[in-house]
Amino acid sequence: MQNLRIFAVKFNSKMIKDIVIPEVFDVAIAIVQEFEGLDEYNAYIFNFKEESIKNVLITSTGYGVINDVKKKTSTLRHFFEEIETLDYKLIEPVSKEVFGLSNEYWISFTLNGQLLDKQFIFLPESIIEANFQMIPFLNKMGVIIK
Repeated sequence: MQNLRIFAVKFNSKMIKDIVIPEVFDVAIAIVQEFEGLDEYNAYIFNFKEESIKNVLITSTGYGVINDVKKKTSTLRHFFEEIETLDYKLIEPVSKEVFGLSNEYWISFTLNGQLLDKQFIFLPESIIEANFQMIPFLNKMGVIIK
């Protein structure tokens, strides 16, 4: 039995070393203030690639500590059959109350028949006006992670 465990560890180590995980680029998530002066925010996904991405699955969740109390939001899932090249989609409204949490968006999609994924995390208190910039395509202010 011990020999079997040693073999499994060696086999798994070799497998992990041989796995190539492609880097995901030209995809972004932004939290956007919809109207200047109002606390109305939405999350968007952007495809800056020169090809459309397909079967886009996005999970979103917030987690962290506020006032010494552990908090976790519900996990939401969103699906888009396709996001065209140089296009964007509205993911969900975002409440200002969760800005004190880490807000995680995990995306998976296919590109040229290959499954890709990437995690985006807006750290606590990072969605503030000091970090706002003009968001492409929308011409609105917000925070974007590429």
